[in-house]
Amino acid sequence: MNPQAKLIFIISLMLGTTITISSHHWVMAWAGLEINTLAILPLISKSHHPRAIEAATKYFLTQSAASALLLFSSMTNAWHTGQWDITQMTHPMSSLILTAAIAMKLGLVPFHFWYPEVLQGSPLTTGLLLSTIMKLPPITLLFMTSPSLNPTLLTTMAILSAALGGWMGLNQTQIRKILAFSSISHLGWMAIILVYNPKLTLLNFYLYTLMTAAVFLTLNSMKVLKLTTLMTAWTKAPSLNAMLLLTLLSLAGLPPLTGFLPKWLIIQELTKQDMAPAATIISLLSLLSLFFYLRLAYCTTITLPPHTTNHMKQWHINKPTNMLIAILMTMSITLLPMAPMILTII
Repeated sequence: MNPQAKLIFIISLMLGTTITISSHHWVMAWAGLEINTLAILPLISKSHHPRAIEAATKYFLTQSAASALLLFSSMTNAWHTGQWDITQMTHPMSSLILTAAIAMKLGLVPFHFWYPEVLQGSPLTTGLLLSTIMKLPPITLLFMTSPSLNPTLLTTMAILSAALGGWMGLNQTQIRKILAFSSISHLGWMAIILVYNPKLTLLNFYLYTLMTAAVFLTLNSMKVLKLTTLMTAWTKAPSLNAMLLLTLLSLAGLPPLTGFLPKWLIIQELTKQDMAPAATIISLLSLLSLFFYLRLAYCTTITLPPHTTNHMKQWHINKPTNMLIAILMTMSITLLPMAPMILTII
């Protein structure tokens, strides 16, 4: 892709995200989301592979449907209340439609079908953008409208997301699909606490972005897309692979790694809100996703491939690791002791 064109698309992504995050009016938020959608489409389909074109088409159709629903819900709310302010979403029917629209934008269950397919058809760098920066504007809208959302609906969707995200990732061999289902189960954790403590949703999202960025960038530097190639990648950069093991376990939420922090705080908040059964269910469902993280970790460093493997072993490279990957990995592993400081910031 032409570097100038790529620069324009990246700037448009930042612009769209900034417009949505900083807007008070529904139409401005909608315009920002549309700019985002149009800017990411060429980045998804840049390889001109049929699967990439299919992914871009699926993405465009679902995002346009979600944007139309979002506009419809805000117009219904304006019709009933005379308000276009994002924080004044007081009409119950409008807030239900809005929840559906944003769930569609994010890929929450039951609107999750497009997400693994789109991620599978995109390059790893575009997959990283789809998993992180493209989720920020919808989550911000949920954050701003959180007082008027329906807690029962969100809790149901969250538990279903954690269940299906874990279940459907179990038998995958494509790493991008595994990361897509991991993202769906993480969204479940963000959605369940949204009504009770929206700041925890944002904290969970920031830490998830940090860990996912580390994983995606590492896989991109090792040029790994499948579990079978991950098995032979340890010869290429052994130290990077060892750190990837820890980052994957952090993404699974194991103590004493960074990923444990949001899960711990969310379970604590849910028990304070007399939602111990929901906390128990979602904690047990996170064991499903722990299984496929362990599978990834096992393929990364713990197992040696059989000597009769059909894949050519990679040459050990002495190329230094990217500074950004080093910083992200360090933060993905070591932020738990800084929990008190993080809590005073949010």
